[in-house]
Amino acid sequence: MWKDLERRHKERRNATSITEFILIGFPNPWEIEIILFLLFFLIFVAAMIGNTLIIILISSDYRLQSPMYFFLGNLSMIEILITLTVVPKMLQNFLLELKNISFSGCLIQSYFYFLFGTSEYVLLAMMSYDRFVAICYPLHYTIKMNGKVCISLVLASWMSGFFSILTPTVMKLGLPYCGPNVINHFFCDSAPLLHLACADIHLLEFIDFLVSLPVILGSLLLTLISYIYILNTILQIPSATGRQKAFSTCASHLTVVSIGYSTSIFIYVRPSQTSSMNLNKIASLITTAIIPLLNPIIFTFRNQKVQEVFRDFIKKLTDRTKQLE
Repeated sequence: MWKDLERRHKERRNATSITEFILIGFPNPWEIEIILFLLFFLIFVAAMIGNTLIIILISSDYRLQSPMYFFLGNLSMIEILITLTVVPKMLQNFLLELKNISFSGCLIQSYFYFLFGTSEYVLLAMMSYDRFVAICYPLHYTIKMNGKVCISLVLASWMSGFFSILTPTVMKLGLPYCGPNVINHFFCDSAPLLHLACADIHLLEFIDFLVSLPVILGSLLLTLISYIYILNTILQIPSATGRQKAFSTCASHLTVVSIGYSTSIFIYVRPSQTSSMNLNKIASLITTAIIPLLNPIIFTFRNQKVQEVFRDFIKKLTDRTKQLE
């Protein structure tokens, strides 16, 4: 028996001969690649600046020291990390003829992408709970959403990402990869990576599905339940102005939730993800590049308090610049 196990281990070790993967991305002529590089570089820079600015404003101004903005600051941090995990490598590959990534780099990228993505959806559910308490129980809001509770909810979102993604990643690391080494994606997504393994992947596909199901649909269910109660409470407000004001506090979050969940459900909440790979790549591009850019705009465009803090922030910077001159 021991000799048989040793033989299988040796065969598996010899099979894992791949040291790097090739990322196909979006195959285009060189001129189009340059245009795409410039376009997504501008999107990347704008997303970094927008989310960083939100974190600075929230952490530096007393007017934004509330649970809603605390969650928003953490959401911006996650958006920055997701973008840094995927977009720089994508930009690099636009300029390279050989669009490669190392074996370890591929698995690390995949792990952190899903860790931050999972944490984001759990955090969005926590934000919906915050809005539920604020609108349905306004008199108890400061008690129910105190600092300790907010920190615990944010830590829970991070820990849920860490623990839910750890096991599938370890299992992928143990698979034999013996070729081909071409990934039909612009980053190391789970499905195209799995289909390069020289082994039966049905169990791992099912595990990925089981992980995606409670994370995405579970957090979505919590969000829907929160908004059902929120909508019921808003409809009972007698004045139209009061209803509009109450709904405006949820509109930004609801917009982000709608975009984020619709794309992720399309990509991941399916037992098999091999079909429509080009559509999957476009949807993934939305979640990794476009949404991180849109979120700062969505959350600040109609938020009078954030706009006021931003104007004061710019004024202070202008005054300091004049003083230095």
